Amino acid sequence: MRALRLLIHTRRHPSAILLLVQLLGMLLYPFIEGAPAGHTAFNVFGVLVLALTIRMVRRTPGETRISVGLAVPIVILLALQSFFDMRSGLLAWSSALEALFYFYAAGSLIAYMMEDRKATTDELFAAGATFTLLAWGFTHLYLMVQELHPGTFAAAVNASAPRTWSELNYLSFALLSSTGIGDVIPLTVHARALCSIEMLVGVMYLAAVVARLIGFTTQGKIHRRHPDAPREPWEED
Repeated sequence: MRALRLLIHTRRHPSAILLLVQLLGMLLYPFIEGAPAGHTAFNVFGVLVLALTIRMVRRTPGETRISVGLAVPIVILLALQSFFDMRSGLLAWSSALEALFYFYAAGSLIAYMMEDRKATTDELFAAGATFTLLAWGFTHLYLMVQELHPGTFAAAVNASAPRTWSELNYLSFALLSSTGIGDVIPLTVHARALCSIEMLVGVMYLAAVVARLIGFTTQGKIHRRHPDAPREPWEED
């Protein structure tokens, strides 16, 4: 019975499942990146995230066929990289498509959150999932730029080495949340331009989408207040 209730709950809140899987991935990636089969495991997990994201897009105004159309070539490219050792030639292409996929999913979720004037539980989870999707999208953009122009990013440790997915994901979250740049630094003008855009996207997302949801949540609490309760000064006619 408990398992059935959990299944029903997850079906009602696919955004929560997507957010949880993404956060688990961020914690697990550092353990598998250096392993011999780490890249294959990384790609398998990426396919799982793609599948969950497509499921989530089905509940939004976004077109599922567009998500599927982007996911199919991504899966093919990831398979070629994993089983035929073609990573060096295909990583830039797969990263570009994955960035586009995550940005489209994030846009679909934003449309889902903005289509009404109330904040549901699933929309609150969607706010977190959207933030993570945006951060992952920019992470794959940085991977693409690094693959096309080696030496694009430097860091405090092994400054000349290519940055890993986890390092670039850390940079992406730091920029999107406007909490700082950390020890990963963009060196080229193209990388700095992308970083500037991500900072702008993060500020606008927090100001326009998250603040709106918080306002609706607070508004709902005010509306549910007891009718005989005294009114606040700003509520007077």
